[in-house]
Amino acid sequence: MPEEAIGDLLEQIAEVLGSPVPAPLRAALHAVPRHLFLPPTVWMRDGKGSYERYDRDQAPDRWWSAAYRDAPLVTQFTELSDGGLVPSSSASMPSMVVRMLRDLDVQPGHRVLEIGTGTGFHAALLSFLFGAENVTSLDVDPALTRQAQRALKASGQQPEVICADGAGGWQPNAPYDRIISTCSVRTVPGAWLEQLSPGGRIVTPWDTAWCNFGTLIATGQADGTAEGSLVPYGSFMLMRAQQADVELRRDILRDDQIPERSVTELSPWSVAGNDLDAQMHIGLHVPGVWHAWDTDVHEAHIRLWLADDQATSWAGVDYDGRQTSTFAVAQYGPRRLWDEVAHAHEEYVSAGRPGIAKHRLHISPDVRSTRHEVSLA
Repeated sequence: MPEEAIGDLLEQIAEVLGSPVPAPLRAALHAVPRHLFLPPTVWMRDGKGSYERYDRDQAPDRWWSAAYRDAPLVTQFTELSDGGLVPSSSASMPSMVVRMLRDLDVQPGHRVLEIGTGTGFHAALLSFLFGAENVTSLDVDPALTRQAQRALKASGQQPEVICADGAGGWQPNAPYDRIISTCSVRTVPGAWLEQLSPGGRIVTPWDTAWCNFGTLIATGQADGTAEGSLVPYGSFMLMRAQQADVELRRDILRDDQIPERSVTELSPWSVAGNDLDAQMHIGLHVPGVWHAWDTDVHEAHIRLWLADDQATSWAGVDYDGRQTSTFAVAQYGPRRLWDEVAHAHEEYVSAGRPGIAKHRLHISPDVRSTRHEVSLA
């Protein structure tokens, strides 16, 4: 059953890539079966905003089908303070894994640091392809680290797996020729730059508060900086060290706030709709600002909320359910968030609506982490 299932999976991946899976990666996927790295229960999005459960003991055929589908699978949930559950670990979409390994461009003898061991599947593929002695993998979660170590041993691939915060890299095995992350970042941790060899490569999913999409491929420079471009794939969980615990109603909105009111002709769907290029441009140029749609407001048919990670400013843009030529705006706090977003969108349109791949990032060391400057290619 695994060989047939792997063959089906390779066909699914090839369809997504638009070309056959490269021979070395085909061999790796056969040698390192995905099911070895999955727990007895996994969850997959059901297309209705929730997750469907797949249990190996109760419905083995459904579990096997999920294991070899080209889809991300949630392997762990974490409970929030309000009692809700949020995914905290997952098995990446196989076609995404293939893309990242292809773009990592590891050469024989390269030393690789992986951030986010997760299930261990990525680390096993890296070890098969480039030798376990060349692979170091980090995960911040002790339970996940132990599970991954057991799965790796069962698969016959045993890279060095360490329970540590990936934001700090792993100095004992540095420098690295390649650093790959299976969680997204909003800024490249300073330790990654310090531990990357000149000419080395970083491949990491990129995240902004506004939009979680895109992958950074950056090359280390002789002066300790890195430069690279974003490519249009990748949507991963944000690195724990960079997550901000800010909620609109709990931390920002207050009854005594008096917002500044105005009207805009810019549709909220133009900045928070289906245009991922626009969303990514805004996220890169309006740092620390996120948005949420709200259909449960009395004053409007639907509202686009904006707020910042510092819990100091917010804005609301209302659609009245009748006309789309103008929209009511309310803004509060030291930042005028809608004005910032509207300005970034104006720049996006003026630049010819550049795609994600047109954005280049220059990353340089800062006091605690790094800072990045954005330019258009």
